[in-house]
Amino acid sequence: MSTEPHWASGPAEVLRHGMDLLLKDSDTNRRLAMISIDNSVELMMQTYVSLPKRIYGLDISRKKREEICADFPRLLDGLEEHASQKIIGIDLGLIEWFHRLRNELYHQGNGLTVERLKVEAYSELASKLFESLFETKLALSAPQSATLLGRFLDAWIRIEKIAIGRNALRGYNPMKFAVELVEKEPGFTQSDAERLMDLRNLRNQLVHGQLDPGVELTPQVMDEAESFAARFERLKK
Repeated sequence: MSTEPHWASGPAEVLRHGMDLLLKDSDTNRRLAMISIDNSVELMMQTYVSLPKRIYGLDISRKKREEICADFPRLLDGLEEHASQKIIGIDLGLIEWFHRLRNELYHQGNGLTVERLKVEAYSELASKLFESLFETKLALSAPQSATLLGRFLDAWIRIEKIAIGRNALRGYNPMKFAVELVEKEPGFTQSDAERLMDLRNLRNQLVHGQLDPGVELTPQVMDEAESFAARFERLKK
């Protein structure tokens, strides 16, 4: 049963279609999944910036909205400018990179393949963007490795939200702020700071589709990431 708000049903349906394709892995299905996932990302951004102010408080003039919706890069720029608090922990630069990869697949067609790990990584980034924009968890059928990556990204989003919230007047550099918090707050150690950087490097490799979440995200690693997130959240109390 769908639980997303009515205005988000379109991008949700397109994203679900892409995820369903991944469950039957083949070169063709990966290409089609990549295109579908990218289409869902574009549609969810267009939907969000076009909603009435009363829904999420986003106040954009009609002219500005039309400019933002003109193409994919301007949609990303629009989110950065008008919804920065909504995208904490969401790497828009990486989303743009995946969009360019999708364009190569779409325009060059037959003969090109895309790695499963890259498609799964994009699917989880898309899912997190949906959840952040529309404030609801999206029920999806996904490969186990993608589900693990989603949980890992959830922990990083929680960490980065606290890091940004504690440094609201200093710009946007969540990892720098997170390490600074670990280095100065009681209860953390230097080894915690080093381990946080290790986990951040692992996160970067995972979201670029360079490592397999099913192999790298062991129960111990997941526990570490979620423990860091919980410890960061206790700092705001």
